[in-house]
Amino acid sequence: MTASVFVDTNVLIYAVDEGNQKKHEAAKLWRAELWKSRRGRISFQVLQEFYVNVAQKWPAARQEAQAEVRNLLAWRPVAVDADVLEQAWKIQERYQLSFWDSLIVAAAKAASCGYLLTEDLQAGQDLEGMLVINPFRHHPNEIPLT
Repeated sequence: MTASVFVDTNVLIYAVDEGNQKKHEAAKLWRAELWKSRRGRISFQVLQEFYVNVAQKWPAARQEAQAEVRNLLAWRPVAVDADVLEQAWKIQERYQLSFWDSLIVAAAKAASCGYLLTEDLQAGQDLEGMLVINPFRHHPNEIPLT
Protein backbone atom coordinates (compact mmCIF):
# COMPACT_ATOMS: atom_id res chain seq x y z
CA MET A 1 0.00 0.00 0.00
CA THR A 2 1.28 3.46 -0.80
CA ALA A 3 1.10 6.41 1.55
CA SER A 4 -0.79 9.43 0.27
CA VAL A 5 0.44 12.95 0.97
CA PHE A 6 -2.02 15.66 2.00
CA VAL A 7 -0.90 19.06 0.73
CA ASP A 8 -1.67 22.21 2.70
CA THR A 9 -2.59 25.46 0.99
CA ASN A 10 0.77 27.16 1.60
CA VAL A 11 2.59 24.60 -0.55
CA LEU A 12 0.24 25.16 -3.49
CA ILE A 13 0.58 28.93 -3.16
CA TYR A 14 4.38 28.82 -3.09
CA ALA A 15 4.27 26.69 -6.25
CA VAL A 16 2.84 29.69 -8.13
CA ASP A 17 4.46 32.50 -6.13
CA GLU A 18 7.94 33.35 -7.39
CA GLY A 19 8.56 35.85 -4.57
CA ASN A 20 10.63 33.36 -2.56
CA GLN A 21 12.57 31.42 -5.19
CA LYS A 22 13.78 28.68 -2.83
CA LYS A 23 10.28 27.89 -1.57
CA HIS A 24 8.85 28.27 -5.07
CA GLU A 25 11.24 25.66 -6.49
CA ALA A 26 10.69 23.26 -3.58
CA ALA A 27 6.90 23.54 -3.82
CA LYS A 28 7.01 22.98 -7.60
CA LEU A 29 9.20 19.91 -7.08
CA TRP A 30 6.80 18.44 -4.51
CA ARG A 31 3.77 19.20 -6.67
CA ALA A 32 5.38 17.56 -9.70
CA GLU A 33 6.37 14.47 -7.72
CA LEU A 34 2.89 14.12 -6.25
CA TRP A 35 1.31 14.44 -9.71
CA LYS A 36 3.70 11.80 -11.05
CA SER A 37 3.17 9.38 -8.16
CA ARG A 38 -0.57 10.11 -7.94
CA ARG A 39 -0.25 10.35 -4.17
CA GLY A 40 -1.32 13.96 -3.70
CA ARG A 41 -4.46 14.64 -1.68
CA ILE A 42 -6.22 17.85 -0.67
CA SER A 43 -9.54 19.08 0.66
CA PHE A 44 -12.08 21.53 -0.67
CA GLN A 45 -10.92 23.85 2.13
CA VAL A 46 -7.42 23.84 0.60
CA LEU A 47 -8.81 24.51 -2.88
CA GLN A 48 -10.90 27.42 -1.59
CA GLU A 49 -8.01 28.93 0.36
CA PHE A 50 -5.70 28.56 -2.64
CA TYR A 51 -8.12 30.25 -5.01
CA VAL A 52 -8.96 33.14 -2.66
CA ASN A 53 -5.31 33.85 -1.85
CA VAL A 54 -4.11 33.72 -5.45
CA ALA A 55 -7.03 35.79 -6.74
CA GLN A 56 -6.43 38.44 -4.07
CA LYS A 57 -2.67 38.62 -4.53
CA TRP A 58 -2.71 38.45 -8.34
CA PRO A 59 -6.16 39.50 -9.64
CA ALA A 60 -5.03 39.08 -13.25
CA ALA A 61 -4.29 35.40 -12.54
CA ARG A 62 -7.84 34.54 -11.50
CA GLN A 63 -8.48 32.34 -14.54
CA GLU A 64 -5.18 30.51 -14.07
CA ALA A 65 -6.10 29.92 -10.42
CA GLN A 66 -9.47 28.53 -11.49
CA ALA A 67 -7.73 26.23 -13.97
CA GLU A 68 -5.37 24.99 -11.25
CA VAL A 69 -8.31 24.31 -8.94
CA ARG A 70 -10.02 22.33 -11.72
CA ASN A 71 -6.82 20.32 -12.28
CA LEU A 72 -6.46 19.61 -8.56
CA LEU A 73 -9.90 18.00 -8.50
CA ALA A 74 -7.99 14.92 -9.72
CA TRP A 75 -6.49 14.71 -6.20
CA ARG A 76 -9.90 13.67 -4.86
CA PRO A 77 -10.58 16.56 -2.48
CA VAL A 78 -12.11 15.74 0.88
CA ALA A 79 -15.34 17.57 1.63
CA VAL A 80 -16.01 18.85 5.13
CA ASP A 81 -18.91 16.79 6.38
CA ALA A 82 -20.19 16.03 9.87
CA ASP A 83 -17.57 13.33 10.47
CA VAL A 84 -14.65 15.54 9.40
CA LEU A 85 -16.00 18.39 11.52
CA GLU A 86 -16.33 16.20 14.62
CA GLN A 87 -12.83 14.80 14.06
CA ALA A 88 -11.44 18.34 13.67
CA TRP A 89 -12.87 19.35 17.06
CA LYS A 90 -11.28 16.30 18.70
CA ILE A 91 -7.92 17.06 17.06
CA GLN A 92 -8.17 20.72 18.08
CA GLU A 93 -8.73 19.72 21.69
CA ARG A 94 -6.04 17.03 21.76
CA TYR A 95 -3.25 18.96 20.02
CA GLN A 96 -4.28 22.54 20.83
CA LEU A 97 -4.20 23.51 17.14
CA SER A 98 -6.22 26.26 15.50
CA PHE A 99 -9.59 25.16 14.18
CA TRP A 100 -8.47 25.64 10.57
CA ASP A 101 -5.32 23.55 11.07
CA SER A 102 -7.39 20.90 12.85
CA LEU A 103 -9.75 20.79 9.89
CA ILE A 104 -6.75 20.19 7.59
CA VAL A 105 -5.53 17.34 9.82
CA ALA A 106 -9.02 15.82 9.99
CA ALA A 107 -9.40 15.98 6.20
CA ALA A 108 -5.97 14.38 5.76
CA LYS A 109 -7.01 11.60 8.13
CA ALA A 110 -10.26 11.15 6.21
CA ALA A 111 -8.16 10.71 3.05
CA SER A 112 -6.03 8.06 4.84
CA CYS A 113 -2.84 10.05 4.31
CA GLY A 114 0.45 9.00 5.85
CA TYR A 115 1.96 12.46 5.48
CA LEU A 116 0.86 16.06 5.82
CA LEU A 117 2.93 18.47 3.76
CA THR A 118 2.93 21.91 5.42
CA GLU A 119 5.17 24.55 6.93
CA ASP A 120 2.42 25.62 9.35
CA LEU A 121 2.74 22.74 11.82
CA GLN A 122 5.67 21.24 13.70
CA ALA A 123 7.79 19.19 11.30
CA GLY A 124 8.22 15.60 12.41
CA GLN A 125 5.13 15.70 14.60
CA ASP A 126 2.93 12.60 14.55
CA LEU A 127 -0.71 13.65 14.31
CA GLU A 128 -3.12 10.78 14.56
CA GLY A 129 -0.63 8.43 12.84
CA MET A 130 0.26 10.95 10.15
CA LEU A 131 3.71 12.52 9.92
CA VAL A 132 4.05 16.28 9.37
CA ILE A 133 6.65 17.07 6.68
CA ASN A 134 8.02 20.55 5.98
CA PRO A 135 8.40 20.62 2.19
CA PHE A 136 11.04 23.32 2.41
CA ARG A 137 13.34 21.20 4.56
CA HIS A 138 12.92 17.88 2.79
CA HIS A 139 13.21 16.70 -0.80
CA PRO A 140 10.43 14.34 -1.96
CA ASN A 141 13.01 11.54 -2.40
CA GLU A 142 13.78 11.68 1.34
CA ILE A 143 10.29 10.62 2.31
CA PRO A 144 9.31 6.97 1.97
CA LEU A 145 5.97 6.96 0.20
CA THR A 146 5.28 3.25 0.61
